[in-house]
Amino acid sequence: MMSSCSCREQSLRLNQQVNVMRKEIKNLRQQIDSAVRAHRKHMSSLQSELEIWSRGKPQKRPAAPDPQPGPEISLEKGCIQTVPIGYIDSCFSRKNGTPRQPAVCTVSRASLQIQPSVFNNPDHALTGLENYSHVWLIFLFHKNGHLSYKAKVKPPRLNGQKVGVYSTRSPHRPNAIGLTLAKLESITGDTLHLSGVDLISGTPVLDIKPYIPDYDSPSVTNRVNLSVPEQTESMEDSEPEPEPEPEELQNPAVELSAPVSPPHASENFLSRALAEVRDYLQQGAPSAESSAEEKPSGSGPEPEPGLEREDTARLSYGADSYSSIADWIRNPPVSKLSVRFTPTAQSELAQFLPPHSTEWGRPKFQFLKGADEAEAAVRGILAADPRSVYRRTRCRDRLFFFTLDSAEITCWFGDGFVEVLRVRPVQTQEIPT
Repeated sequence: MMSSCSCREQSLRLNQQVNVMRKEIKNLRQQIDSAVRAHRKHMSSLQSELEIWSRGKPQKRPAAPDPQPGPEISLEKGCIQTVPIGYIDSCFSRKNGTPRQPAVCTVSRASLQIQPSVFNNPDHALTGLENYSHVWLIFLFHKNGHLSYKAKVKPPRLNGQKVGVYSTRSPHRPNAIGLTLAKLESITGDTLHLSGVDLISGTPVLDIKPYIPDYDSPSVTNRVNLSVPEQTESMEDSEPEPEPEPEELQNPAVELSAPVSPPHASENFLSRALAEVRDYLQQGAPSAESSAEEKPSGSGPEPEPGLEREDTARLSYGADSYSSIADWIRNPPVSKLSVRFTPTAQSELAQFLPPHSTEWGRPKFQFLKGADEAEAAVRGILAADPRSVYRRTRCRDRLFFFTLDSAEITCWFGDGFVEVLRVRPVQTQEIPT
């Protein structure tokens, strides 16, 4: 019996050792694969550089090095050289506690100064940008720590479930490039003042583009088209689908009796399409007599028929009719947390002054406008649970620390809530006395 028990124990130990060795072999294979990919990239870049160097024209002086290849040759060969146009200076100095999306903390503030090395007159590059309320920022994830990446990642909102990296906004990507939408508060010379940012200080920005809803929002670009398309065989064979009801009708009683004669459209298809559009626009429309009785006499002149038809052509059904997203974006397995402050934390936060305050002896914010805005920022950040999946599921320590502007926040997470314990000035800040 003793020998059989010892044999079982030895076999169990051997099985455990075999499992450990398999895991180590798997990790080694992954490391080798990543090293091979990095080596291939390095060799391809060297090969492209050699080809570009061999094609370069020599200068007149033989001792001087060959000139740099032109941008056309570099772009054609895939040698893309990016230069940061500026660096973010925001209220987030560390990754810990920085919101993962700009909508999480809309009161966060930052500034971006265009580098004079990019343009001789950086303020000239911002001319006309003041006409826009929001801007796209293309930046680099410079705090990734390593350049490894995988085809599948675990977003924090999925609480450990794996999805493809291109279906997420994970910073660990083959090209560590990020895109965020920020509100443009003002422009002072060569500096942009932003709000609703999710970037830490020192983030390199590669480009700035204005946010244009007519181009960037599917609910705006996809409008109701009253023109009849060309007839195809599929249109003749298939029955038309009924149009969905619109959310709002600016002027539903639209006269559609004007003759329309699009080219290459059969009479049957044309009459059917016009009937469908007429029924769609007149759903729930009041009669002409009732609308005339309800309208007050002093409400202004009647709109012109051409304007009525133009307004009707801009009707839309809403963003949900033109775009689709994954279910876990709106219904994630991780629910929002309730945020509360201890009396000590509330009183400590109230001690902070706005940036332009002339009062002495108390800490000041550098970006946030006051204690109320800071409290809203803290609530937005903590309600979205900024912890990683590991800290949320495996770490026993429920304390959490992060920096917001010039304040160090100490909190702890419970079941369904998070409580702010202390709010202190950062140690590097000098408080005037």
